[in-house]
Order: sequence, then structure tokens, then C-alpha cells
Amino acid sequence: MISTESVLESGDQPCIALEPLKNTHLPGKATPAGGGCAALADGNPKVTANGVHDIEDRILRITGYYGYNPGYSSHRREDGSESHAETPGSETSGESQSYQTCTNAALKVLGGLLMVLCVSSSWVGTTQVVKLTFQSFSCPFFISWFSSNWNILFFPIYYSGHMVITRDKQTPIQKFRECSKLFGEDGMTLKILVKRTAPFSILWTLTNYLYLLALKKLTATDVSALYCCHKAFVFLLSWIVLKDRFMGVRIVAAIMAITGIVMMAYADGFHGDSFVGVALAVGSASTSALYKVLFKMFLGSANLGEVAHFLSTMGFFNLIFISCVPLILYFTRVEHLGSLSSLPWGYMCGLAGLWLVFNILVHVGVVLTYPILISIGTLLSVPGNAAVDVLKHEVIFSVVRLAATCIICLGFLLLLLPEEWDSVTLRFLANIADKKSEEHGEELTESSVNTRSRSRANGAVSIPLA
Repeated sequence: MISTESVLESGDQPCIALEPLKNTHLPGKATPAGGGCAALADGNPKVTANGVHDIEDRILRITGYYGYNPGYSSHRREDGSESHAETPGSETSGESQSYQTCTNAALKVLGGLLMVLCVSSSWVGTTQVVKLTFQSFSCPFFISWFSSNWNILFFPIYYSGHMVITRDKQTPIQKFRECSKLFGEDGMTLKILVKRTAPFSILWTLTNYLYLLALKKLTATDVSALYCCHKAFVFLLSWIVLKDRFMGVRIVAAIMAITGIVMMAYADGFHGDSFVGVALAVGSASTSALYKVLFKMFLGSANLGEVAHFLSTMGFFNLIFISCVPLILYFTRVEHLGSLSSLPWGYMCGLAGLWLVFNILVHVGVVLTYPILISIGTLLSVPGNAAVDVLKHEVIFSVVRLAATCIICLGFLLLLLPEEWDSVTLRFLANIADKKSEEHGEELTESSVNTRSRSRANGAVSIPLA
């Protein structure tokens, strides 16, 4: 006896022959019988190999009522229905993946916005605490040195967060040695430590020291606005040293930054503390830009662990090698420290903690969110400091200073534009124009259809002109 599957494998089509019914009575069930060709004999219905149970079902399947295909049993159709039923599941899984992707992007944006507020508030707090500290303790280099020493805590904080998130079982020493590959295959030696760390540590100290000196001469708003010029200096140095891509809009932004600097210096005339404060703030922005360009040149591919290792190493270098400078300034009476008990340790520790939080947020935020949001957080410190200066210190800004601040901030925003911003903008405008043309064409089509329908309703025939 040949089954349906064997018939199909042999290449012959199964046949179903119908004979006249001798009995019009249709019983509910029939006795099974095999065979590739099903027949009706002696008025007794027989069940084919396809699993048909009665005459009505066979006739309806032969006529195609159920979409019957010869050679496919009911079991195969059930399997096919199950496999077909899996298709909506796959579509559902695809939709869930796209939903998860959108959710992750939304969470990243929300986290970035939260990071913007944290960066801005920490930088505003650092600047305002410096102003408060200067009221009772005017030693900017000692404050800068003391705050830079807190960078030693950067790697322990990173290691603690890394252990909590990844459940890594590496010891601190093993993780420290792993991150030491930043200095080369041989790890960190005294020669490499001095060679790699000394230039960055000196630039770091100069940036902070000049920033604090500028705060003694100018308001917090002016200093924070002038410090935002470091973005323009980074572009110019990267274009000259790193041979980055030339962009006309960034040249315009750099010109705007220089214009703002000149206007800020001209606000009170090119003399007195105002001019000196502007020069100190611009010097702080310049050293910060040089630090970032050199970091990008030598340590541009470093991950977060290596950056934490590097900043902690700079803290150790600052504690060991730069400690002599505060002593020299103390004995030369340039900075009078007084007794240790008279120092405002509360303000100094708060300042150092806020500065450390700001540096952590900047370096971690670049990894967790979009780097442009971190830059926007730094820019938002300008209106934040302005609000504090106006509400608490009752500072009155001149029109020239406000215009200079707005020009510098606008140039900072232009520097945040991506490299392909022009092509993206043109593509976006072209898409808008195409959509408008399509909508206009659809409106014309609808109006013509309405006109023809009205003409037919009135009994008129519209003849299109050639």
C-alpha cells in the first residue's frame, strides 16, 4: 500500500475518483481505508489517507472550499498553521526590539539632561564657593593645589563603581596595573610618570590657578563666560596641530569668541583690574585648551578606567612634586596661610569636593551620554552664575558686558555643530520641500476629483484640453 507521502515522492499526482452515490444518507463517520486514490464504493464512505472523515468534508475540500491542496494531510495543515502562527510572534519580537531601542535612547537622553543639570550646578557651586572662600582666605595657589590633590580619589571611586556594576573580582592592584597600560607595555615607571604626567599636571594647575586669580578681579559670570572661549581655542589648536577638518562656521565662532573677549576688556576701559581679570580668564581658557589638545593627541583612545588612573596619578604627582610651590609662596610672603586652625577648612573641602564632582561628571558623562550635552552643561553655568550674582550679590551688568557674554555663548553653540551639519541641513530642507510638493499634488488631485463629481452631478461632461 502506497501512502500519500510516497506518492508525492514518486512524482505522480494523487487522484480522487468520484462515483455516483448509491445512498443519499450521509453517515457521520466511516471506517478507515488506505490508498493513494480515494473512491466511494457500495455506498459506504471511506476515509482517505488525508484524514477526511465524511463525504461532505471530502466534497468541500475537493471543490477547494477549505483551500485544500492534494497531497497535504490535515496533520501537515495543522503544522503549517502553527508555523504561520509564528509569523506574528516574530513581528511582535521585532516591535519589542524597536521599542526597547527607543526606550534606551529616551533613557540616554533623559540621563543626559540630568547630567547637564548636575554639571552646570556643580560648576556654578564651585565658582560661587571660591568667591565665598576669598572673603576670609585669599591664597589662590594653595586652594588650587589643595583641590587638585583630591584627584587621587578618582580611581578609587571608579573602582568602586566598576565593582558594583560589573561584579568584577579583580583586586584594586590588578585593576590599577591593567589601567597602567595607558603608559605603555612596561607599565608605569618613575621616568614615564614624570614624562607623561608632569606636562598635564602643570597645565592643570595653571588652569585652576589662573581661573581663581580671575575670580578675584571679575564677577563669576564674566569669568565663566570668558572660560567658555576654551572651546574656540581647542578648535584652532586642533586645526593647526592635529590637522582637523577646516570648518567655516567654526572659524566664525572663533572670531565671535575673540570679539567677545575684546568687548569684555573694553567694558571698563583697557586699564585696571577689569583688563587684568580678562587676561587671566583668557589665560585659563588657553591652558585648558592646550591640556585638552595634548590629551587628545597622546591619550585620545583611553577608556574610562585609564582616564581615572591618569587623573589619580596626576593627583599623586601634584601632592609629591608641586607641594614645594605653596611652601615657596608662603616663605616669600606672596600667600599668607596663617595657622592651620585659622584656615576655612569647610569652604576649602566643599570647594575641592565640588571640583572633584564636576570632573567626575564630565569624564563619566561623555561615556554614558552624548558629549554635546556635557558641553551644554558647562555653557549653562554662565546664566546660573548670572542668576546668583544678580539675586545674591546684586551685581548690575552693563550693556557691553551683556552683549559680550551673549556673543561668546553664541560662538560656543556654533562650535557644537557637527562636521556634517551643512549636508544634513540641506537634506532636511530638501525633504521638507518634497513633502510640500507631494501634499500640493494630492490637493490638486482631490480638487480635480471633486470638480468632476460635481460636474457629473449637474449633468455636465468635462472634456480635458489637450
